[in-house]
Amino acid sequence: MPTPAVAFQPALACHLKIRTPWETSKSMALCLGQVFSKDKTFRPRKRFEPGTQRFELYKKAQASLKSGLDLRKVVQLPEGENLNDWIAVHVVDFFNRINLIYGTVSEYCTERTCPIMSGGLRYEYRWQDGDDYKKPTKLPALKYMNLLMDWIESLINNEDIFPTRVGVPFPKNFQQVCKKILSRLFRVFVHVYIHHFDSICSMGAEAHINTCYKHYYYFISEFNLIDHSELEPLKEMTEKICS
Repeated sequence: MPTPAVAFQPALACHLKIRTPWETSKSMALCLGQVFSKDKTFRPRKRFEPGTQRFELYKKAQASLKSGLDLRKVVQLPEGENLNDWIAVHVVDFFNRINLIYGTVSEYCTERTCPIMSGGLRYEYRWQDGDDYKKPTKLPALKYMNLLMDWIESLINNEDIFPTRVGVPFPKNFQQVCKKILSRLFRVFVHVYIHHFDSICSMGAEAHINTCYKHYYYFISEFNLIDHSELEPLKEMTEKICS
């Protein structure tokens, strides 16, 4: 299975952009609808099939978000629900939201403005998939992002990893796969906050991006889905907005 590799090295600052509709409440949903237009979508959204258990879980999660509950409580596993189903619902939802985040700023993400996929001067992310990129390779952020999203999309569409049929069990390595997906999605946040948060602020969307990040952070923390060392690039910001 192709997996992108990352190398943390000093890197030149680059410019990357984001996009994110987040409905933590009805008013937030309306505001986001004004900020993020449909033509900015990075790629089609993945949806849960109505009538399935995951669709019901998704509706339950969204209802909790819109109710204005403490995000720390929102991410907790509902009583009687399967942990892997809960993780699957959130992985797909975060994938959709972070796609939207990136789509909003992707027009500014060019080889000239974003020559390296990096997070400030200290962190550089390189791509390796074992196929076209057999060694960790420096890439412009846009190219890296496209490869990353294609990789995630192929995983969540794989019935052997994310089964949708009733009675079909999750694979033994399911949570490990989700950890890889979530750790790589974190890199989008790194780029947005470090390199392009000024653009997000100019759109008036910083509060919504922050809420999206907080929800993501509380979720991965609740189930220990990312090693804390990988969160280092946004450590100070996380301490401020997620304390």
